[in-house]
Amino acid sequence: MVVVGGGIAGVAAAHRVTTLAPDAEVVLLEGSPRLGGKLALAEVGGLVVDTGAEALLQRRPEAVDLARAVGLSDDLVEPATISASLWSRGELSSLPRTLMGIPTDGDDDGRPVVLDADVSVGDLVAAHLGEDVVQRLVEPMLGGVYAGHAHQISTRAAVPQLVRHLDGTRTLTEAAAAAMTPSGAGGPVFAGIRGGVGRLPLAVAADLSVETDAVVRELHRTPTGFELVVGPTRAERRVEADAVVLATPARPTARLLADVAATAAAELAEIEYASMAVVTLAVRDLPATTGSGFLVPPVEGRTVKGATYSFAKWGWVGEHDLTVLRCSIGRHREEQVLQRDDDEVVALAAADLSDALGGPVVPVDSHVQRWGGGLPQYAVGHVERVARIRADVERVPGLAVCGAAYDGVGVPAAIGTALAAAERVVSSLDGRIGS
Repeated sequence: MVVVGGGIAGVAAAHRVTTLAPDAEVVLLEGSPRLGGKLALAEVGGLVVDTGAEALLQRRPEAVDLARAVGLSDDLVEPATISASLWSRGELSSLPRTLMGIPTDGDDDGRPVVLDADVSVGDLVAAHLGEDVVQRLVEPMLGGVYAGHAHQISTRAAVPQLVRHLDGTRTLTEAAAAAMTPSGAGGPVFAGIRGGVGRLPLAVAADLSVETDAVVRELHRTPTGFELVVGPTRAERRVEADAVVLATPARPTARLLADVAATAAAELAEIEYASMAVVTLAVRDLPATTGSGFLVPPVEGRTVKGATYSFAKWGWVGEHDLTVLRCSIGRHREEQVLQRDDDEVVALAAADLSDALGGPVVPVDSHVQRWGGGLPQYAVGHVERVARIRADVERVPGLAVCGAAYDGVGVPAAIGTALAAAERVVSSLDGRIGS
């Protein structure tokens, strides 16, 4: 079988197939020169750090379970601190307890909420808590997670744990508080990996058959399975497979499914993506900080959406002789700042940090990781769209899709879709998986 896409979902799917069907011949094809997708590492100031996702939600087990399965148990670490601030109206203040920016206490309109149809998170919060809460709390949170906008992001897709508590017996803040209460064992919400979360896909892929720089341009059905057209038009080759998992973003997945699952292809083509960048700075003398970083409401008009004090959040980063921190920039349909060159982007980030911290931030080294089209936007109706995509794909034996476009942009969620995709193709072929 073939897995297309070498991000965390792709390597996790391939790994799961080899576990379920040890005799299967599994080939992973990645179009770029490297594996990992949105998990990446780079050296900044002499220290290798994450330039993509840098934390794993620990209350979903998929990511930490996979890390343990590939020998990273001893390198799983907990953050030293996760207390964030809000840079709003010229001051840094403690971020109140919220669920995706929705306060878990305080004044609301007192009306019990029932969600009969999907609405945007911004519309829901504005109706019960006011637009200022949307602008000052919800927007910075959703901007950090999705690089999106509160009045465009689906409540059902982005905050499903809240929806379960909107049963007509609770107000919005009461439902947010109920959704924040752990249903199982407590413990740290997040985990990291010493040396960077970017190590995870590389460790997962260590025992897989992988081809990089292998762009898959076409996918067709055959009497025995599938044919993939791989490589440039002047040097293309055709690969036969009896099962295929597509672990690619929505648009390339739509292109590959055009002749195989047309309805799914049309739905996938409608999913928009946001571009953003992670700016990592190494500083010798940083002004005083507290907590693990801060978020910035977009109404403040700043370049930086948020900053993470990596040196304070992760003990292994703090051991370095330079102070390493990172900022994120860029939102959906507001990517103009990303058109600037790296030096300009670094200067803008350092200027915002200097203003926020009340002293000069002068990097001695920096790195700009641009994620063009990096984050899928879960528009209102996304859950129903995904259901239609899966229904169409499931009509085709031996075919499955996975990745961040479906059920969550976090690493555990992407891995969860990969595990389900692997189990589907193995089950649908009843153990007959070959090449």
